[in-house]
Amino acid sequence: MQSGHILNISCYLFVSLPDTAALRDRLEARALALALKGTVLIAEEGINLFLAGPAEAVNAWVAELRADARFATLTPKESWSEVQPFQRLKVKVKPEIIRMNRPTVRPDQAPRAPALAPATLARWLDQGHDDDGREVVMLDTRNGFEVDQGAFDGAVDWRLDKFSDFPDALAAHRDELEGKTVVSYCTGGIRCEKAAMLLEEQGLITWQLDGGILKYFEDTGGKHYHGNCFVFDDRRGVNADLSPT
Repeated sequence: MQSGHILNISCYLFVSLPDTAALRDRLEARALALALKGTVLIAEEGINLFLAGPAEAVNAWVAELRADARFATLTPKESWSEVQPFQRLKVKVKPEIIRMNRPTVRPDQAPRAPALAPATLARWLDQGHDDDGREVVMLDTRNGFEVDQGAFDGAVDWRLDKFSDFPDALAAHRDELEGKTVVSYCTGGIRCEKAAMLLEEQGLITWQLDGGILKYFEDTGGKHYHGNCFVFDDRRGVNADLSPT
């Protein structure tokens, strides 16, 4: 249900982008012309963005982005707010759109790790196991302070200070996950997608929650999740109905 007149979008896409500088200039110029605010990160591995503004302006920017065939499949997650949650516009080129410091983990150059639909996850959590009868472990790939605002019931939390800590934490706890179905999750899907690739490298039975917590809220209403979902803008968090806390 729409609540407010500012449309907030978030999405990412792992896709090879050799023209990062030119792409940055083009996307920034169009966002400025439309008076949008937020953050757009571009790297050779893809794009990660959080933008907000009047719906007509946001949709126009997304439509132009999708006109580039590389971004045709981009599907932003939407929520609404009464006020603009960003102070300014930042469009930056980075080495990674989400930093893991593992050069061998390149989602834009490898098959995607298996993605689990929110409705399927809710069913697994309802029945207490996956469809093969294995225990389901929810692995939170977010920072500890985000987990403190809300998480899946019984989720594994390694108290990460930053996402680049994840590989070392996995090395320390890998054996605890052996023989279980591990579902990695994060806010919108980008961190748990990279994490799932690393979990697969370790020979674990792995899924990533498709669309992250925000998509899970949208599709299921947040069952088996307690608390709010932290977001990196002035809203600070959203409820299961995607309204600001």
